[in-house]
Amino acid sequence: MYIERHPFKEDAMTSKSAARNKSKFDSLAAAARRFRPSPRALVGHVPTIAVTPVADGRTGAYESNVAGTWRLAEKVCDLIAGNVCLPDGTPVRVVTAPEIVYGARTGALAQEYYAREGVGANIWVSRSWAYSDELMSAVQGLGSSEWQQAAYGLNQTDRPGAVWLKAFTAAMDEKKRPIFSIYNPDLENEEGDIAPYAAERLLRFARAAAAVAEMRGKNYLSVGGVSMGIIGSDVRRNLFLRCFGMGTVSVDMVAVKGRMDKGFYDHEELEQAFRFMKKRFRCNFGDGPRPQPADDLLRDCLKMTLIVRDLMIGNPRLADRRAGRAQGFRADVEHAQGCNAIAAGTQGQRQWTDLYPNFDMTESLLCSSFDWNGYRAPMIVATENDSKNAVGMLIAELLTGMPQLFADIRTNWTPASIKAATGKDVGAIAPRGLIDKRNSGAGALDYGVDVFALGRGGRGRSVQEVARQIRGDAGLQKKLMDRAIEATTYEAAVLEYFPGDGLSSSYRTPGGVPMTAYRYNAVGDELTCSVVEGATVELPAEVADHISRVTDETWPESYWAPRDMSSFEYMSRIGPNHDANSFGHIGADMLTVNAMLRIPVDMHNVRREDVFRPTMWDRFGGDDFRACRELGPLYA
Repeated sequence: MYIERHPFKEDAMTSKSAARNKSKFDSLAAAARRFRPSPRALVGHVPTIAVTPVADGRTGAYESNVAGTWRLAEKVCDLIAGNVCLPDGTPVRVVTAPEIVYGARTGALAQEYYAREGVGANIWVSRSWAYSDELMSAVQGLGSSEWQQAAYGLNQTDRPGAVWLKAFTAAMDEKKRPIFSIYNPDLENEEGDIAPYAAERLLRFARAAAAVAEMRGKNYLSVGGVSMGIIGSDVRRNLFLRCFGMGTVSVDMVAVKGRMDKGFYDHEELEQAFRFMKKRFRCNFGDGPRPQPADDLLRDCLKMTLIVRDLMIGNPRLADRRAGRAQGFRADVEHAQGCNAIAAGTQGQRQWTDLYPNFDMTESLLCSSFDWNGYRAPMIVATENDSKNAVGMLIAELLTGMPQLFADIRTNWTPASIKAATGKDVGAIAPRGLIDKRNSGAGALDYGVDVFALGRGGRGRSVQEVARQIRGDAGLQKKLMDRAIEATTYEAAVLEYFPGDGLSSSYRTPGGVPMTAYRYNAVGDELTCSVVEGATVELPAEVADHISRVTDETWPESYWAPRDMSSFEYMSRIGPNHDANSFGHIGADMLTVNAMLRIPVDMHNVRREDVFRPTMWDRFGGDDFRACRELGPLYA
């Protein structure tokens, strides 16, 4: 219907609107700048997963399916909401379409709602036949080409969810919109819980999709530049943007020194941290002449820790004039903001460490799950500004909720070389050799503990279940902190390498702990990823002591053997001199998240039945490289 509009009335309304806007902008212009609080340490939308129930729209068929379809959707929502959260314990958001999608208009209503809710991933759910291509309006909104998509079809004889599933995934493949297909091998009982096989894949999809969504729009903070010519320190801005949807922020290390000299940090928190470290940790400050007194060294290392954290996520205390006057610094709203950095790296060597204490204590404390403030979500800070290790640590932390271990791939020890050096035969415990993983005291303190020995369930639990138990139990948190502190000594730096001194965390990771190693590699303008599962090795004390003595006794050590390959093969095939490591066997999750990001995996030992990638990969013969190259980066 055509409706004539009165021009004078519209002009009047426009004038009133303009007046309101002027008043609004005048008040904004007059307002003082301030540090705006946010619900979480990092600013950003909580990852949101949509569950889209679909059904046959024909009269009669729809009515016979509506109740069962909603029940199935409810089970999926409850499964994800109860099991998937961010490292700080924030649960991912789960939303459903306003009504079952059965045609173009109901799909558009879902899409409108999803846009308002900030959806970043979607799971289609059906127990019956439904149209396929016609339902795409539910995911054709702004930015939806970057959404992660999955489809779950019920396996039942009288409800052809599989028929719809195959039709729908074929449509998505033709559109080159990757989609993960979830279909249980055995017939499902609708009266019970979701079958374990389907539930596992739903959760793997949700964990990986939440990780992808949480990274997007946040930053990597480069504190300094390239360390000692290490190519991993070369922060590739375009790769971060195109592959992870992340920005990059660079500050010179003079920013750290300037804040130390001007006292631009929370002095009260510094004293709290100093008292905590003096009371709880053993510190060996070294013999003979040192660059500075022991307490001054400890304070400087803690100042660096506070400053790197503040550069990453900001600190409202630094914007508080009253606090500044009381503590002797000049409050600054701009510098208090931080960089909204979800990960960071510190260059350190050599331009900094030739003159000042190294960043080992900073990295070990920030990367751990606790500090003087108690138990908390770990942060990601990479040694030597190795951004390619940092991004792997970030993804693995988001998948597990647990701290990550930055390590040198120090030495490959075979049983023969150990016997030649020590006279001890370790063939029974490390028949294919082991890797000595140690780094200059930057290792997260949690790796001095077997976290699977905490709580109930032992090593039969997933690492996500371990994280969930610890997060929900103050007693387990205290036990973890006490054991990690007892296992750790902070050792003075070897002045030959670190003339400015420093304090390095030193501990020995217990044996038998499931642990996954991973590494991102840049090849020209493309990224690849390596993922290898294995477990730590408990060496006889005299063997471990010998290896430590001839390597570096001041650094944390983790002896690790890959599964189904020799340690020599791992050392030969892994890319650089650094890798990163996670508690638990998370290789399958890493393969899934890399498929979402369209980054090919160049080496892995994940069992074939656990590999979970979009159906399009099958159209390319399962060739990860061909599929990723055809699709291109997620954010291109």
